[in-house]
Amino acid sequence: MDFNFLREVVDAMQSFEKSNPNKCNLNDFRVWLNEQHYISESPKALYEKYDIEGISLENEICKLLLMIGRYAKITLRKGMEDFPELSNEDFTYLYRLMDYEFLTKIQLIEKNGHEKQTGLEIIKRLVRNGLFEETIDPTDKRSKRIAVSKKGKKVFLASTANVNNVSKLLSGNLSNREKETLHKLLYKLVQFHETMYLQHHNTTIDEMLEILDDE
Repeated sequence: MDFNFLREVVDAMQSFEKSNPNKCNLNDFRVWLNEQHYISESPKALYEKYDIEGISLENEICKLLLMIGRYAKITLRKGMEDFPELSNEDFTYLYRLMDYEFLTKIQLIEKNGHEKQTGLEIIKRLVRNGLFEETIDPTDKRSKRIAVSKKGKKVFLASTANVNNVSKLLSGNLSNREKETLHKLLYKLVQFHETMYLQHHNTTIDEMLEILDDE
């Protein structure tokens, strides 16, 4: 037996009992261990280790948003396995366009918050897979309108159950009240970034920070 490992376990259990005197089951101990591991790897711990000045709370938020984004991609990929035409970001374009009779390519790309080239590649795939159809914009012959095709509408209706399951899983173990609070906060954050994306996408980070400070 590795007695050093056993000593670590005992020390961890003692620390857990001191900080959580009313909790003593295995699951609570597991959750506490995960929390301690997260704290040890947080941006705050990293900045303190190298004596770097930083905005720790904002860094924590940034890290968590990035991690959620990565987990979301993995979960979406699993949840949409039955619909290979909607791989990666493609399903968000289909679902967004279902709200409209038609849009220009640029309008749809902007509503999905993508860079132009990335959005054009996604739209091209959806057209190639028969989920979108293109027509010339009568008000601007240089532009094309896109709309959801009959096949696209069928795929949309068939995939809603999968998307609902993915959404439920991504919401995790939050209570309904926590979900409502998170939704309000994320909506506010998305509104801010949408304004930055649409109105200030050519400005520098420093200029964006000045706009933020003025709010």
